[in-house]
Amino acid sequence: MIDRQSWKETVQSTLQDLYAKQGGQEELAAVVIQVPPKPEMGDLAFPLFAYAKAFRKAPNVISQELTQAVNALENKPEGEAFAAGPYMNVRVAMDSLVSDLHRNVLEDAQTWGNTNSMEGRRIMVEFSCPNTNKPLHLGHVRNDCLGASVSRILKANGAQVMKVNLINNRGVHICKSMLAYKKFGNGETPESTGIKGDHFVGDWYVRFAQWEKEDPDADRQAQELLVKWEAGDPETIELWKLMNGWTISGMEETYRNMGIDFDRYYFESDTYKLGKDKILDGLERGVFQKQEDGAIYIDNSDIGLDRKILLRKDGTSIYITQDIGTAISRHEDWPFDSLVYVVASEQQYHFKVLFHVLDKLGYPWAKNLHHLSYGMVFLPEGKMKSREGTVVDADDLMTSLSQMAREQIIEKGREEELEDIDATAHDIALGAINYYMLQFDPAKDITFNPKESLSFNGNTGPYLQYMGARICSMLRKYDASNAPAFDPALLSMEDEREILKLIGSYPEVVKKAGEKYDPSYICAFLYDLSKKFSKYYHDTRILNAETPALISARVSLCRMVLQCLKNAFFLVGIPFLERM
Repeated sequence: MIDRQSWKETVQSTLQDLYAKQGGQEELAAVVIQVPPKPEMGDLAFPLFAYAKAFRKAPNVISQELTQAVNALENKPEGEAFAAGPYMNVRVAMDSLVSDLHRNVLEDAQTWGNTNSMEGRRIMVEFSCPNTNKPLHLGHVRNDCLGASVSRILKANGAQVMKVNLINNRGVHICKSMLAYKKFGNGETPESTGIKGDHFVGDWYVRFAQWEKEDPDADRQAQELLVKWEAGDPETIELWKLMNGWTISGMEETYRNMGIDFDRYYFESDTYKLGKDKILDGLERGVFQKQEDGAIYIDNSDIGLDRKILLRKDGTSIYITQDIGTAISRHEDWPFDSLVYVVASEQQYHFKVLFHVLDKLGYPWAKNLHHLSYGMVFLPEGKMKSREGTVVDADDLMTSLSQMAREQIIEKGREEELEDIDATAHDIALGAINYYMLQFDPAKDITFNPKESLSFNGNTGPYLQYMGARICSMLRKYDASNAPAFDPALLSMEDEREILKLIGSYPEVVKKAGEKYDPSYICAFLYDLSKKFSKYYHDTRILNAETPALISARVSLCRMVLQCLKNAFFLVGIPFLERM
């Protein structure tokens, strides 16, 4: 909202003119804009320490001269400059800015805050990427929250986005579940046991880990089953299709419950052969080398990494084999400008090598691949281990949080206010999860505390949802039929100015979140706006203000805050609730 660039250019040119008048000829360093620590100190601050040597004057003297010169300009931006020690501060004239802001926020409505900074770009975002040998767990939840949010943020910045999910449905880990079921399953099915399909298959992965401790030959048998699968053995393929179907059906149910969707699914089983072909082609062209035992590798010494096997000595594929084929297939299907892989930080080496391999194979778009690396998710009691069955399943997490939210609603005596207590509890739980997962820098490891995430106080999703519901409750009581026209001059309190400036900054926040692939910028904005509005709501008379015109102005401010909350909620996956 505040035209920072115009003020920066005005201050820079005025400072340069003052310097020239006292005989200076060289170009001065670029001025720096800061935000004053307190609202009463203005809206912008320009530190002048860097110019003391050139001017041969103390910074506070430069500040006084600069202030006088800026205020004397006929074509300066709207506002008033004033000296503040070694700084020149600016208090911006808000009336016309607020009028424009009010019109833009309420007219643009759901699109307020969107930018065109990425217009014309085609960006593919890969996230989730589960294995078909176990259900989605807490680690997948962070991945899904991040991938879905980043996709929405990129779209909000004008990009054309394709959300894709790679189903890892082949490999020795899949064969381990198959082998355990084949050996111990006795024909049981999800239907016969009443167990959700992905959980049913996951139990057999855990069972293999137990059997492996008892039988040292178990791992060799799993490797043999993989060779059979790649050879197309009919019995192996039939079992593989059956168990994959169980898992994928269960996962799709989880995705629906978590509000996650994709534009396209890719399956490792469909792309690994293309990856093998490209590796063999690269071997013929001298891009890759072969070990004495027959395994094919790439020498990564030119990028400071060790060699990486691309095909095993028995000719079977590994993760990177299919990732090569998948990337090539995707660009053929939907020629992207860039591809973002949302994958845990444990795979940083993998993606450095993958991007290097694709570059060596001669694909120019390989330089536009990005690994959005995120940290681990821990529980208060430590790390999850899927082979030992100590993971927190996404389904169990949502069920538990929804039940906890339901209990809080009943405890507060709010159930009669709600049309559907279970739907509201589910939305509170989803808001709690998404906000908790996204409020941190993606690169950081986090410890997920379910109870903390559901708190209605502090930096949480439910607190933000409550703020939105609170505004809706107030607006339901307001009769707008004979409301006076909006007068921006009436919003003159410091709290109001601060809220308006924050709303005006929202498009820049959306832009930065897109550039950084980082939803935590949106989360920080949401919490800051909610905190400021909560204080304003508590301290200020709104519906019973002194005059109808003042009531109308303050209600308009509340509507602007509400629209901003709604739009930011959508970007980080927080369901908006009018009542809670």
